[in-house]
Amino acid sequence: MPFTALNSRMVEATIAPGQRMFSQRGAMLAYRGEVRFTPNVQGGQGGVGSMIGRRIAGEATPLMTVEVPQGLDDQGGTPTATVMFGHGGHHVHVVDLTGETLYVEADRLLAFDGSLSQGTMFMGSQGGVMGMVRGQVTGQGLFTTTLQGHGSVAVMAHGGVIELPITPQRPVHVDPQAYVAHRGEVRNRLSAALGWREMIGRGSGEAFQLELSGQGTVYVQASEEKL
Repeated sequence: MPFTALNSRMVEATIAPGQRMFSQRGAMLAYRGEVRFTPNVQGGQGGVGSMIGRRIAGEATPLMTVEVPQGLDDQGGTPTATVMFGHGGHHVHVVDLTGETLYVEADRLLAFDGSLSQGTMFMGSQGGVMGMVRGQVTGQGLFTTTLQGHGSVAVMAHGGVIELPITPQRPVHVDPQAYVAHRGEVRNRLSAALGWREMIGRGSGEAFQLELSGQGTVYVQASEEKL
């Protein structure tokens, strides 16, 4: 179910019976129609394994399931409901997946389609030791959440988001603190920019850069502030 942007910090989704969404707890701002909100203790479609992985990673962001009860409305039709989401005044960006995998930190997820398959990936598997270093330097942890399939995801960021294409001929370098998410067949590694200029205090100040190569898209926020 696609999201409709109400403004830069709020989105709305229409939900029909038989459909479900997951969102951060406390992200619901308002709704119309009959909606059921229940705490999600199974870690989304990833099940118990995903939940355990998220807890090991310290990424156990509380989720709630959003559903419309089965049945007919007062006019004998199929009831639908609209739910508005936002959280902390953060900017919201919508990513529409068409079979790809989105890699995103759990605390940046505002809401997403229940049809998407959810998992957890160890960042050390992309870039070996450097992948682990990246988790420590960025403060994002050693694990990241994956969402795969056909559906929409609303992610949060500071100052809005831009999408940068990644191609085999043109990798993208991103300040790790400005990184929000990426999708596609992308490899990442943390590169150190420490040289003699940095050592004597005359460099750019960007000691580490996240290099993304392959084929896909990276989402970058207009700020180095964490959520």
